[in-house]
Amino acid sequence: MSHKINNIYLFTRYERLWHWLQFLLISILMATGLEIHGAYTWLGFEKAVKIHNYVGITWLLLFFFFIFWILTTGEWKQYIPTTKKLFSVIRFYSYGIFHGEPHPVPASREAKHNPLQRLTYLGVAAALLPLQMLTGFLYWSYNSWGSWGIDFFSLQLVAIAHMAIAFATLIFVIIHVYMTTTGHAVFAHIKAMITGWEEIEEGEPVQDWEKATRR
Repeated sequence: MSHKINNIYLFTRYERLWHWLQFLLISILMATGLEIHGAYTWLGFEKAVKIHNYVGITWLLLFFFFIFWILTTGEWKQYIPTTKKLFSVIRFYSYGIFHGEPHPVPASREAKHNPLQRLTYLGVAAALLPLQMLTGFLYWSYNSWGSWGIDFFSLQLVAIAHMAIAFATLIFVIIHVYMTTTGHAVFAHIKAMITGWEEIEEGEPVQDWEKATRR
């Protein structure tokens, strides 16, 4: 079943740059982290540790810039969680998408993320990534724990938590990559993150789904 396609400029140059830079940094951290844990040998342990540390600190600093950007531009509103149309979106991804149904919550400049995306991205940005960075920073600064008065922490528990969250992040990345193939064309969403222009299947206007449960 075919649906009318509209083009809207959805992602700014900064958002696209941040997205791909984050993907690159996470990929490097995953690769070096696995080598540090002995999954394979490629760069060598010492070099892998050095690269992992440098990239981790870079990722931490860039994350602060990202937080500053969403707070100063008002983009934080894109991540406000809502249950409006949430179950319609869940039904779409579990059933409707396989039967040619249009997306129940098409994206717009005012609401880039559907309710399920908002909950997911908020959880990742507000909990998963900060915890990954915090445990990574604690792991990296282990020799300073005594002078900071936090030497009661368990290095083993910090290491386990850091690795567990890393695997959770990897699962998110895999699911995220899969979800990019669920547009009206396989590479439509990836193209949008390159050009900024998203091809949207015509559906219920954003103002309607946002008001749907206010009545």
